Amino acid sequence: MQIMRIVAHTCSNTEIVCALGRSDWLVGVDDHSDFPESVVSRLPRVGADLDVDIERIRALEPDLVITSLTVPGHERCVERIAAAGLPYLVTQPTSLADVAEDIRRIGAALHATRKAEALACQFDAALAGATDVRDGVPVLVEWWPKPVIVPGQRSWVNEMLRLAGGYNPWETEEAESLPVELDAVRRAAPEAVVMSWCGVSEDKYRAHVVRRRRGWAEVPAIRHNRIHAVSEAWLGRPGPRLLEGIERLRAIVDQISGDRG
Repeated sequence: MQIMRIVAHTCSNTEIVCALGRSDWLVGVDDHSDFPESVVSRLPRVGADLDVDIERIRALEPDLVITSLTVPGHERCVERIAAAGLPYLVTQPTSLADVAEDIRRIGAALHATRKAEALACQFDAALAGATDVRDGVPVLVEWWPKPVIVPGQRSWVNEMLRLAGGYNPWETEEAESLPVELDAVRRAAPEAVVMSWCGVSEDKYRAHVVRRRRGWAEVPAIRHNRIHAVSEAWLGRPGPRLLEGIERLRAIVDQISGDRG
């Protein structure tokens, strides 16, 4: 089997390549890829998530660029990669099943189908265990604190919350994410707020930023001091660590259920 030269654009694609045992095939990653640290710390960087440097990528002579359309702005990167004539594979998941399929696609491209199937099957198993949660716990997951940005309908977080025994009050909103105002939060009455601020390390999340918002004092999550930090590495990156993210959400929901009982 011939070794390939791979450039990974986006944290999730970097993590998938490594989970498939192909970290030694990576010759470059985007500036934001930070896991596994032992791998990415030694690799050339090809620019920011939303502003990759095509000439840096070209200089690495990749056999494949694994890129993404997971956030607004990625389309410009993909267009520039395509225009440069570089070979590429694009991921654009909105569900856990999509993530599993992307793992299989990447595995096939990297001649790692066995490991890809084993990993994808973990997602399949999680989805197979889903139940119809009719009395789930409302949980506000916030991607950004000001304005407050939450996941909408086109987000794998909805499934993650349902699998954990909760639900996203905005899961029917036709969007990948959306800003929410005070009145909407009051109506939703979330029992917990999960800070998962994109691009911010978890040790910099600050609960007081949530707690001191004007008008939020009577929101159940604030009233009961249920403000949790779960890094976007576990919730916002469509890759292997979403499985651990489900467990982290489940621990939060179980705590609330215990308080209720």
